[in-house]
Amino acid sequence: MAARALSFGTVAAAYERFRPGYPHRLFDAVAAYARRPIGTALEIGAGTGKATRLFAGRGVAVTTTEPDAAMLEELRRHVPTTVTTRQAAFEDLGDAGRHDLVYAAAALHWTQPEGRWSRMAALLESGGVFASFGGPVQLADPAVADAVRAAREPFLESDEIASPDGTPADQPMQWPGTELERSEFFTDVEQSVIERRLTMSAGDFVGYLSTVSAYIELPAADRAKVFDQVLQVLPEAVEISADVSVHLARRVADLP
Repeated sequence: MAARALSFGTVAAAYERFRPGYPHRLFDAVAAYARRPIGTALEIGAGTGKATRLFAGRGVAVTTTEPDAAMLEELRRHVPTTVTTRQAAFEDLGDAGRHDLVYAAAALHWTQPEGRWSRMAALLESGGVFASFGGPVQLADPAVADAVRAAREPFLESDEIASPDGTPADQPMQWPGTELERSEFFTDVEQSVIERRLTMSAGDFVGYLSTVSAYIELPAADRAKVFDQVLQVLPEAVEISADVSVHLARRVADLP
């Protein structure tokens, strides 16, 4: 998992170009949950800064952390100069201060489970907020999705990442909410979904696939073949579902 988590630097420019950003409704949801001003935030696994720009643009003093040097270099090209950047994995942060908000945008599943929540709580002010959000970009038309799946299967059985704690997809509470509900360090766990529908060209959708770790790990020849096969079955433009799943929790106030 560690090697896969550090594979994105090879496609940093494509990641920035083809991955959707985050809607303003996301910030509004986090701010409403916080019920107090969010002055400082620490971002875990910031990638190229898709979420960084959302929070920094709303006046939050954001410190980003990202273990991959190439991703961090791409991020620095796109975020405001007010953003503090740091190359580090979540597990190697050490003393990073305490913040009103700690968040991870499509990155929490790359962190190690051992000590995850005690480490997260130590980064938050008393009563501070943790937020995790993200979600796959999926083809909205089932027939097109089936055609792409058939084109992909000779090279890759699945391009999805399974729930880190094995929670079935039909359960009401999904990961990481399941872990947060069991954690002694957090309370008031909430889960919500921000629905989004976007349109992409076929080429841009394949560009998005090129930033998905399952495809990055394929041998170069197989990767080229699967993308060619997928392009052949896609219409000129595709509608995609890019829903953002949001999990929010509050650090227990009486922790040391």
